[in-house]
Amino acid sequence: MATAVGEHGVELEIGGMTCASCAARIEKKLNRMEGVTATVNYATEKAQVTVAGDSGVEAADLIATVERTGYTAALPRPPAPAPDTTGGDGAPADGRTDADGLAPLRQRLLISLALSVPVVLMAMVPPLQFTNWQWLSLTLAAPVVAYGAWPFHRAAWTNLRHGSATMDTLISMGTLAALGWSVWALFFGTAGMPGMTHPFELTIARTDGSGSIYLEAAAGVTTFILAGRYFEARAKRKAGAALRALLELGAKDVTVVRDGREVRVPIAALRTGDRFTVRPGEKIATDGKVLEGASAVDASMLTGESVPVEVSPGDTVTGATVNAGGRLVVEATRVGADTQLARMARLVEDAQNGKAAAQRLADRISAVFVPAVIVLALGTLGYWLATGAGAVAAFTAAVAVLIIACPCALGLATPTALMVGTGRGAQLGILLKGPEVLESTRRVDTVVLDKTGTVTTGVMTLTGVHVAEGVTEREVLRLAGALEHASEHPVARAVAAGAAQRTGDGDTGALPAAEEFANVPGLGVRGVVEGHAVLVGRAQLLKESDQFLPPELAAAKAAAEAEGRTAVTVGWDGAARAVLVVSDAVKPTSAEAVRRLRDLGLTPVLLTGDNRAVATAVAAEVGIDEVIAEVLPEDKVAVVERLQSEGRSVAMVGDGVNDAAALARADLGLAMGTGTDAAIEAGDLTLVRGDLRAAADAIRLARATLGTIRTNLFWAFGYNVAALPLAAAGLLNPMIAGAAMAFSSVFVVGNSLRLRRFRAQTR
Repeated sequence: MATAVGEHGVELEIGGMTCASCAARIEKKLNRMEGVTATVNYATEKAQVTVAGDSGVEAADLIATVERTGYTAALPRPPAPAPDTTGGDGAPADGRTDADGLAPLRQRLLISLALSVPVVLMAMVPPLQFTNWQWLSLTLAAPVVAYGAWPFHRAAWTNLRHGSATMDTLISMGTLAALGWSVWALFFGTAGMPGMTHPFELTIARTDGSGSIYLEAAAGVTTFILAGRYFEARAKRKAGAALRALLELGAKDVTVVRDGREVRVPIAALRTGDRFTVRPGEKIATDGKVLEGASAVDASMLTGESVPVEVSPGDTVTGATVNAGGRLVVEATRVGADTQLARMARLVEDAQNGKAAAQRLADRISAVFVPAVIVLALGTLGYWLATGAGAVAAFTAAVAVLIIACPCALGLATPTALMVGTGRGAQLGILLKGPEVLESTRRVDTVVLDKTGTVTTGVMTLTGVHVAEGVTEREVLRLAGALEHASEHPVARAVAAGAAQRTGDGDTGALPAAEEFANVPGLGVRGVVEGHAVLVGRAQLLKESDQFLPPELAAAKAAAEAEGRTAVTVGWDGAARAVLVVSDAVKPTSAEAVRRLRDLGLTPVLLTGDNRAVATAVAAEVGIDEVIAEVLPEDKVAVVERLQSEGRSVAMVGDGVNDAAALARADLGLAMGTGTDAAIEAGDLTLVRGDLRAAADAIRLARATLGTIRTNLFWAFGYNVAALPLAAAGLLNPMIAGAAMAFSSVFVVGNSLRLRRFRAQTR
């Protein structure tokens, strides 16, 4: 059955790639198809393909093109649900350990290492060269070149049949040439004579080729490159560990309430709208809304937030978090690929599959690098022969060119750093949507902060209580909180919640009951609490009952309103007794976050639709000097564009639907993960936690990742530029060239893995 490719494209799993040149070749073939845009990533072994809607290209056509190119392709296999996916030691239940995917490569490496070490030692240490040692060397080296280097020979043959050359072509040609020359010297030259010695030299001696063998080069190069491939593969698995950890966070089964009975079913059977129970200590199966029960939810494994979040009926919960308190009944609102956990995993994988501008450059260079090196090797061979240096010197120099030029480090420079950086970011609750983001983080000099939900909590909170003489705060809060608890108004809910918290009752259910409750539209509420006739609302409501604010309360009300806060008056038994101040409270970490952003060289700007008094008060509290207030949602984009027109590179941090366009327009968009889907989709970076400090950590991590990529590319380019002339000049033994080439790849991988030590700033 044909599978059509929709407007969002398709992902293919690519097999058979051995280097960045392979990825570049597949990408080139796919992009030649009508209406197809493809990106192939060697590190993740995946292709992201989008197809124009009117092209008629199907997934089978894409797979066929890849296979004609000499590689394998397949659509991703859906994960098979299993009630118990782990054994007692945390390994997969099918018995396959995490490292088993590396077993064939590790076996090939260990066998080659055991056989090649004696060959190298005998060639390098003259006292070990006993009579006829060269024949033992051939016996040991031949299996290394035949078996150990077989993947390179097979790939080279495949490429040759398709009229192309890759890094494997270089390796295969170099090792076979070294072995072939040695066999000729042993059987047809003088190298097979008893008593032959082979001094180890770093430079090329112009001697008779018939008396020289290069088995140590053939075996040593093969083993060095296998070692590099093995450590590269290990690095790729480690770099993808964060994504696997995200996918493994979720619950494996769930207790669903159906027809009044609780039934345990696999998580794959859960549907939107299902009601399910979560007992203390269990993982919440999927994103949902609490219907019954109250508990504390530990979301640390998902968000990094160490303090459990209290939830009660009406609150939303996220799949994969842990119920740390009482029993909950939850209605599933998102399942499968729609959950926050799945979206996080998708963001991580998309970021790892993408390519930065630097990597696209590296891929283009790799595509032309191999043919150029082959031409250079042939030119080197011809030059040395033409100058009369002898076949040995000419052959050795040509082989050194083939081996030293292998672009392993070049191909791995960007993807390994991206994979490790994005994986580490996911562990810290920082999700990079794409690698092109890295370039933006280097340039930004201005950060625009949305106020509501970003710098502030976005929830109305009781922030001040002013009482008249002879009245206690507890008395005011008990009476006002009880009456407001019966109202659904956001300000009323803030007063009720604040009253319950400040009086120590714990929750609003412990407040006294209100009787004869009545809502006065536009003014407030009235009712009877513990025998007192209570009024809560605007000052006008109290005035109508001849309850006037004394001077000290009137001053408190005026001061609150001057700062843009909401003042709620409270009176009972014929007298005004208190003024309650309600506002959108500043997050306790926002001031520190602003300081950290300044330390990164960014100028913070507060952007909000609220009135200027509110914005100025919030800005002063967190340390922001530049305020842009009273901005309509559609005008936020214009503000970003204006700042850009002034020559600034702008980062935008927001969480709401009204921030989405500005996030997309900014040079760098940072979306709060606690915000709306629209904002998250529009942003370049997603901060899973609602903590603004994560914005500074995200920029630090992105800059560190970009710095690592640049270091890797510098090493890879510098290495090839410096080494090729030396090899062509005959100054590098092929074995030393192979060791240096393998070390460059190990260096790039090791440099990238340093990003795993990145830590969120604590001070």
